Amino acid sequence: MNRLIKYFQEITHLTDIEIRDLEDSMEIVSYSKGDYLLREGQSMKNTYFVLKGCIRHFKLEDGEERTTDFFMEDHWIIASDDSGDEASSFENLICEEDCELVLGNQEKSDAFMEIHPRFESVAIKVMEKTFFQQRSDWISFQTGAPEERYKNLINKRPDIFQRVPLYQIASYIGVKPESLSRIRKRLSQQ
Repeated sequence: MNRLIKYFQEITHLTDIEIRDLEDSMEIVSYSKGDYLLREGQSMKNTYFVLKGCIRHFKLEDGEERTTDFFMEDHWIIASDDSGDEASSFENLICEEDCELVLGNQEKSDAFMEIHPRFESVAIKVMEKTFFQQRSDWISFQTGAPEERYKNLINKRPDIFQRVPLYQIASYIGVKPESLSRIRKRLSQQ
């Protein structure tokens, strides 16, 4: 079963017609490792659902990449600019692995909801779920020391350590790679 269909079915019951129409409306796009979904200065109008792969979200600060998130299977990457203007992003999204994504945008969403109006409430639930997860992660990062951030990452997303280099994990938890090495050594001795 398609991962996106399964995701929606965890939120609400889908009829056979809704499943068929969802599958028919899905545009699945493939990207190779190293491809950018978004570069700083571009406008992001699309939303993505990750079927396969890992995408890293980062910002450039004083010429250095600062990793702010990783999106993997069953994660949403929500369009940050639906305002209709051509606002430039200060974000970057790069594929850390070969990826398969479901591509969405406001136009596709509106067309689908015209046929299936109840999906407006489903979309709100998806946005709430995504928002609350990101907010929870943000609060955890704001209140926790780097070692606590590292432990949370091990507990919540252990697969990330097999999929991205440690220097990106160090950036994500807000430390230099040398500090991450010390944290890892200290925890392994406990």
